[in-house]
Amino acid sequence: MAPHTAAQATKGTLVAENKESLLAGFKAFLMRGNVIDLAVAVVIGAAFTNIVNSVVKGIINPVVGAFGTKDLESYSSCIKDSCVVVNGEVQGIQIQWGLVLSAILSFLITAAVVYFLMVLPMAKILAKRAAHDKAKEGVAETMEISELEVLKEIRDHLVSQRGPAAGTGTGTGTGTGSGGGSGTHPTP
Repeated sequence: MAPHTAAQATKGTLVAENKESLLAGFKAFLMRGNVIDLAVAVVIGAAFTNIVNSVVKGIINPVVGAFGTKDLESYSSCIKDSCVVVNGEVQGIQIQWGLVLSAILSFLITAAVVYFLMVLPMAKILAKRAAHDKAKEGVAETMEISELEVLKEIRDHLVSQRGPAAGTGTGTGTGTGSGGGSGTHPTP
């Protein structure tokens, strides 16, 4: 056996690191919250679809059929020849538009439930949160401005106490100025 060269050893290390990083990346992807949320949504969506399909087939189709002559899914039309049932099989080319209408009703009911029970309430919650955050930002800006104004007033007050010249003032009495210089200040 020939000894490995430095280039071969480096190549082997890179391949091992790539495999580890691919597996680590895949593991991070699977453990991310979005993937789990999506899986839960798919499972709940499938269960919800069964409920909606049962409602459409068990309640809506018979109600629609009550206005006609048969169940909604039974409505069909023939394109070529007459549709005759022979030994349980339909002879001729049949278009089952009742099935399509039933599927459209299922979709509309599902979309309405999702919109009114999930999308609309979530939009309202997000709008309230955005308004609350905006109001909070406005209060923070107002506090920053008012703090700045208070600091300016304190500065102006200190400057006015110091007097027009650094540490010197006019009046009777002697004393030390706040600016470190000596001067006379009025005594009460």
